[in-house]
Amino acid sequence: MGVAADTIILGDCIEELKKLPSRSVDLVFADPPYNLQLGGDLLRPDNSKVDAVDDHWDQFESFAAYDAFTKAWLSECQRILKDDGALWVIGSYHNIFRVGATLQDLGFWILNDIVWRKSNPMPNFKGTRFTNAHETLIWATKSRGGKRYTFNYDAMKMANDELQMRSDWSLPLCTGEERLKDEAGVKAHPTQKPEALLHRVILASTRPGDVILDPFFGTGTTGAAAKRLGRHYIGIEREEAYARLAKARIAKVIPATAADLAVTGSKKTEPRIPFGQIVEAGLLRAGDVLYDDKGRHAASVRADGSLVVGELSGSIHKVGAMVQSQPACNGWTYWHFKSDKGLAPIDVLRAKVRQQLVA
Repeated sequence: MGVAADTIILGDCIEELKKLPSRSVDLVFADPPYNLQLGGDLLRPDNSKVDAVDDHWDQFESFAAYDAFTKAWLSECQRILKDDGALWVIGSYHNIFRVGATLQDLGFWILNDIVWRKSNPMPNFKGTRFTNAHETLIWATKSRGGKRYTFNYDAMKMANDELQMRSDWSLPLCTGEERLKDEAGVKAHPTQKPEALLHRVILASTRPGDVILDPFFGTGTTGAAAKRLGRHYIGIEREEAYARLAKARIAKVIPATAADLAVTGSKKTEPRIPFGQIVEAGLLRAGDVLYDDKGRHAASVRADGSLVVGELSGSIHKVGAMVQSQPACNGWTYWHFKSDKGLAPIDVLRAKVRQQLVA
């Protein structure tokens, strides 16, 4: 029996995961207990107590018990994921290496580890260690060599001012108005994640309409980000107080419109257009001359879409590489034709043909 999307399930994570159908969700985002194993109170220099994570749900009797718990919930998530789905899990040095080893033991294939560098970390008050200024996320597919997973590479590049997105992300902790408070005005959850972090994860690795499972839902950051981005969520949370806050929080979220959810597409998904098709369409003709952007090299176009420079002939890529004495060349951006506004790359002609195909 399936579970309706946009649902918060109250109950034990592993028991509730067992009830979900196989191959039914597109992405898992998991923020499991970190098993911090804190010993005694943590005090600031003024002897005030730090509100650290000492809740019962983060306590395990041994590493073996934690490893067994990790294997159980990861195994269920692997079953529930679609074959082209993926999983993200976040943790600290206390647990992320154990989680990573279990992932690999179960056959998950790790794609990246992401370092979330906190721009405003909590200081190390005792002065006995370096400040813990980051957490680690692991991004993995359910198996090696499985179906192609979703990665909106060009959207991530656009979000990073058209530079390739790196694996170290600098984002602030959840503070201010975003931090949920309980009835007493105290922070409701000790490890509430910033929505900006989930926004990036979801935008990078899902499509609108996808279903995201969060087996440790907490106060609903995954659900809020999913709803805002036009995705669906299934959350599992065993603490009724957290589930209640999450439900109220998500209800206030206004989702983006379908038009606003469109992201920068990848050229890899566009139809392939050979250069010969440009000639067939009459946008260039046999005998026309192409140039590099500085006018140093000139090549004649032939009827079959090949180019000729002196005794050299071949494709736009091959000839472009040969005239530069380079091993490779992107002929679409290297070769230019004369237009009313000067030299223009032949890639604009390819774009015209693609536009005609989808019109």
